[in-house]
Amino acid sequence: MTLKRTLFLDIFFSLLLIASTIYYAVNYVDFSIPPFEDAAMLMRYAQHFAQGHGIVWNIGEHPVDGATDFLFMAASAALIKLGLTVAQAVRGLGFASHLLTVLIIYWANRRVNHANIPFSFLSGLYLAVGTGLSYVSAYFGTPFFALFAAITWSLALMLMDNHKKPSFWLSLAFALSGLITGLIRPEGVILASLMLLAILFMRGLKDSLALVAIFGAVFLLFGGAYFLWRWNYFGYPLPNPFYKKGGTNLHWDSFNNSLLNTLRLCLPISIIFILGFRSSALTKKAIAYLIPILGFASAFVMISDEMNYGARFQYALVPLALLSWTPLVGGFNFALPNQLRVREKSAYVVALIALCASLVYYSWTQNCYLTSYQQNCLTPYESDGRYEMGKLLAEYRGKGYVIATTEAGLLPYYSGWTAIDTWGLNDQFIAHNGGLTVEYLDKYKPHVIMFHDYYSPLVPPKLTEANLAQRWFSMTIMMKDYAEARGYVLAAVFGDSPYDTHYYYVRSDFPDSKRLIGEISTMKKYYWPLTGKKSLNYAEYSDDK
Repeated sequence: MTLKRTLFLDIFFSLLLIASTIYYAVNYVDFSIPPFEDAAMLMRYAQHFAQGHGIVWNIGEHPVDGATDFLFMAASAALIKLGLTVAQAVRGLGFASHLLTVLIIYWANRRVNHANIPFSFLSGLYLAVGTGLSYVSAYFGTPFFALFAAITWSLALMLMDNHKKPSFWLSLAFALSGLITGLIRPEGVILASLMLLAILFMRGLKDSLALVAIFGAVFLLFGGAYFLWRWNYFGYPLPNPFYKKGGTNLHWDSFNNSLLNTLRLCLPISIIFILGFRSSALTKKAIAYLIPILGFASAFVMISDEMNYGARFQYALVPLALLSWTPLVGGFNFALPNQLRVREKSAYVVALIALCASLVYYSWTQNCYLTSYQQNCLTPYESDGRYEMGKLLAEYRGKGYVIATTEAGLLPYYSGWTAIDTWGLNDQFIAHNGGLTVEYLDKYKPHVIMFHDYYSPLVPPKLTEANLAQRWFSMTIMMKDYAEARGYVLAAVFGDSPYDTHYYYVRSDFPDSKRLIGEISTMKKYYWPLTGKKSLNYAEYSDDK
């Protein structure tokens, strides 16, 4: 096949991948849903940053590094500054990242791994219909991180070729791409370092000294400068959520979930990896390819598994796996079907097409497991009353009102109020001082106190020693006691079950309190996020009513 014809076919199948991704997005992804609860946190940071307030949770307060997707937040803010809405910036950047990653999967397999067109196209299609666009619809920046993970791994695969001396520019490109991956999310540093380790495994240390020196210099110079800047800017060396979700303990439940998520997302590819152990030469490749995949999946033992919507923490490993499997099938005799009769050959072709279709279908089915309470594959989560409540509270924006809430996504973002994230992911005092205190609440005197827990006026909380030892339960009891001791009015306890509810207390001594109490208590559109059903207001059964 001539070079010109090969290029024409590659361009044709690239355009087909783009068309397939867009067709899939239009017909099978729900872009009408509001942001997922946790995604709205980053949107708040991006909005404040674009408005010139700095990287802050509350305007006018000290910067907080709660937006762990740092570079994605900054890039979104830049697009907002150019005139896009927050939603357009976040989703647009995510969609473009997903599309580019699909193309990188195809072209890196074709040019770096020298794979054939069917294998390369299947790899791109597997990613196209996977969970990437579901993260985009939920307003997460996950595809942006996956894009640079794919770029960095593509460069790493080029550097693994021990028949060529690694060039300075290729080594520099790998180091810079790894640095960007680390700037998008902190664990990107771990992923890039594991990729370097995979290159060392393939080439040997002696043949990789220049690469190690370049990698170390880039991370020490530019990464070190960023690290010192952010330590000075935020006041702490690590992202704020790490102090809440990480700590000194190992999280073995997160470790198990991470490995299972990785296996689930990459199951068909993991089966192919077994083929890599059929010869010594391929075994070395297979181990090298597994170093960043298994190493990164294992690294999540360091933090809790909170906020891991749709296994998004492990999603970056999917493009890595899709870029790694094609070299492992090398050496097979694909000429065998040419020796078969027409009938036999037709059966093989149909079976192969069915197999490829089943692999793509498997990838699509991962969209059915984005949340534990998902009711169908096309809609990851239902209507959310916190979204409607946030829009209601937005009518009082600009009056200096404060909300203290365990639900720090939709309510703070859509209301625009000063917000206390009582769990501490977006509050340095709470994250670094062991939890919420009465004194801290007194400092703000919140106008609305809202929390989520598993009791109600019909099912009162059981104040046992074991229950109070649970950090979430003890926090909500503190908030409940604080509100009742200071004369707050219980406006609503929304839920579609008395065993799982959202409490809303309103302070009674500010100008809009009476009106706000009335609007919250009579709200008709408070849908429960797990079911999409209209919630009951169990406050009507309270002794205070």
